[in-house]
This record gives sequence, structure tokens and C-alpha cells, in this order.
Amino acid sequence: MKFSELIRLLERNGFALLKEKGSIRYYAKAGHDKLVRVDYHGSKEVPTGTCHAVLKAAGIGEKRS
Repeated sequence: MKFSELIRLLERNGFALLKEKGSIRYYAKAGHDKLVRVDYHGSKEVPTGTCHAVLKAAGIGEKRS
């Protein structure tokens, strides 16, 4: 999964960009008390551990094709 695909997945699940500083983006969702931090790198592949950590922080079950 690429960083751009991960962002689209977050946005489809109700998250919106709250703030951005450099390549670090913070996403928030109504009813979700924690911010989800994503170190955005565009079209690069997301390392597996990073992807799992972001999805876990967002409370999104892993989607497998």
C-alpha cells in the first residue's frame, strides 16, 4: 500500500486532515478521541509495521484483497 492509498482509506472511514507540519499529517474523526499521525511520503510504499500501526491507531481493521 502506498501512502496516498493509506490516506484515501483514512478519509473513506471518516478521518479528515486536522493539521500538517512538513511531511507529518494529523488526522481526526468525530467520536475518535486520538489523533492519527501519518508521516506522508506520497507514492512511496508504506512499511508494513507502519501501516499496521496507523490502521490500529485509527481503529480500522486491516483490509486484505
